[in-house]
Parts: sequence; structure tokens; C-alpha cells
Amino acid sequence: MFTSVDDVLARLAETGYLASPAVATTVFLADRLGKPLLVEGPAGVGKTELAKAVAQVAGARLVRLQCYEGVDESRALYEWNHAKQLLRISAGRDETWDETRTDIFSEEFLLPRPLLTAIRGDDPKVLLIDETDKADVEVEGLLLEVLSDFQVTVPELGTITAARRPFVVLTSNASRELSEALRRRCLFLHIGFPDEELERRIVRLKVPGVDEALAASLVRVVGALRAMDLRKVPSVAETIDWARTLLTLGADTLDETVVRDSLGVILKHQEDVLKASAKLDLDAL
Repeated sequence: MFTSVDDVLARLAETGYLASPAVATTVFLADRLGKPLLVEGPAGVGKTELAKAVAQVAGARLVRLQCYEGVDESRALYEWNHAKQLLRISAGRDETWDETRTDIFSEEFLLPRPLLTAIRGDDPKVLLIDETDKADVEVEGLLLEVLSDFQVTVPELGTITAARRPFVVLTSNASRELSEALRRRCLFLHIGFPDEELERRIVRLKVPGVDEALAASLVRVVGALRAMDLRKVPSVAETIDWARTLLTLGADTLDETVVRDSLGVILKHQEDVLKASAKLDLDAL
């Protein structure tokens, strides 16, 4: 997909994703080496958006597996269309069981889920396994087969091997430690909060109506909030939301009244709002 690290930077920027050199380098290597990319970092820093941007750049279909506690093989890999199978069995009452079984366990009755969908067909795909750390440990065993050989075994149909490997992105908020076996199969990338200059560029790109001075001010305030011992520090997504809020309010500067009235946009817990209101010193920023 990419010819160089600079090509990654330029083409991702065309989609509205401003990547750091470290991010661009890792994406380039994952593409060239054909390795899955494990992206860790706090929520709201652009992990999922990175996968979406790569798919857009590549003209590829984005296949997303959203992980959560309790997700299992039938949700991640495939399941059979039981209702349709029952209808087929009812319609073929005069057939032997062997004849019926051969028919109902065929492609027509298979419901592919994200992992199987991603390795079938020869069209380009980006497989996003989102919030991998929220899935149960058992699901990692399922991922190991897919990410090692890019193949899936369906007992009734045999082994299905990818004709064209997808570009794979796994994201994690590090709420639990992923297994070493899974990590070994991936290139690792940590996306933290951007530096002030990059975050200012992101704000100007995503909220073009905000002028340079206001963007610089709100980024400095967000940086000060991140330095506090808060329950949930604001992410880049909240910075962008705050910029849009200030634009909607018609604010062209940040003063104590504007900040106090809009803190709920970037802070999500009352204890954080109270702490920020007491400690935030706009004059020092």
C-alpha cells in the first residue's frame, strides 16, 4: 500500500489523520512485513481512527470485530443459520439424513462473522479487532490461528485460507494484559497523547473555524488538565469536542467563565470537574 514512511504520512494526512513519524513508520513496516499491528494507548487518541484511515487510503473494506466481555466464536468467527437449516430440513422430509446433512452444512447456510469475512475473497480488506483487551482470554486462542496462518477451520467445510491477507489492526486500552503469544505475532505501537504542536494541528484540521490563538490556548489548558491527578484525563477526541463547543458558543478567547461553563465537555466525572475548577490557573498558562 505504501512506498515509504513519508508516503504514509502524506496519504494518511489526506484522509484527515495526522500521524507522528513513529506511527507512520510502524504502519509502513506492518504493511511491508505483512504483520498484524497491535496499537495500545488511552481511549480517544486515534487508535480506531488509524485503522479507518488506512482502509480509506488503501481503498479497502473495513471489517470490524468489536470485542466485549462474553464475545465468543459464533460472534467472532462464524455460525450456522439455524432457522434456515430447520426450514430446509422440513422441506426435505423424504430425504435421508446424509443427504440433508450434506446440504445444510454448506456455504448457503453459513453466516460469516468478522474474522471469517476478513480472510474470504480476494478484495483488499482492513481487519480491525477493536478493544481486544475487553474480550475474554479464550478469544485470544481463536485469534492466534487467524493471525498466525490467516486461515480458519470450519469442521463441516474444512480449512479456509486467505487468498489475500488483510491488513490487521488490533487496538487495546490496556485494561488487561494481552498474552505474550498474541504480542509475538504483532508489531507493537503505542499511541499516547500528542505533543502540543501536533495536537494544535489536529484541532485546526478537524475544526477549521477555530483560529490559531484559540486552538493554542485550549491545547495548553488540556495539557494542564492531563497533568492533574484526574479520574479520566481528556483525550484528543475531547479536545476536538471542546474546540467545536467553543466555536458553537462564539468564544474567541478562553476565560474563567467559558472554561467553567464548558468543563463538562472534556471532563466526565464531577470529582474531576471540581478538582480542575479549584486547581486550574489560566493566568499561568
